[in-house]
Amino acid sequence: MLQASFRPASDLFGELNRLQSVLDQVFRPLERSSIRALAGGTFPVINVGTTADSIEIMAMAPGLDPAALQVTADRGLLVIAGERNASLPERREGVAVYAQERFTGSFRRVVSLPEDADPARIEATYRDGVLRISIARRESSRPRRIEVQ
Repeated sequence: MLQASFRPASDLFGELNRLQSVLDQVFRPLERSSIRALAGGTFPVINVGTTADSIEIMAMAPGLDPAALQVTADRGLLVIAGERNASLPERREGVAVYAQERFTGSFRRVVSLPEDADPARIEATYRDGVLRISIARRESSRPRRIEVQ
């Protein structure tokens, strides 16, 4: 006689979500724009760009306490770290969570900086869920015009 094992619905939905995540990672086309870009699914999602005077990094990280964010620069690497707390109701009898798509827990992103980045001149602001980091370029690396006599 075949015995059936029953699992609570929350376990089943959690397992299906995990399986979907694995399949998304396997079958998602690579959307890398450069060698420094990572595949999707990391938190926070970042955009990195440059101007003549600075390197600009935008990290989309809604729902964080700015005091819990840590931004450090060392040896050509910029590290963004922190933790996002769960916003789901506590698991107790009568409460079921059917989907949990928002990332919770500790995170850490590392960005390789170009050689002309000046680690002594970094500014970071957090507003409306976006962490903006501006890193000035060294004066010595900027082009300058030389007068011909």
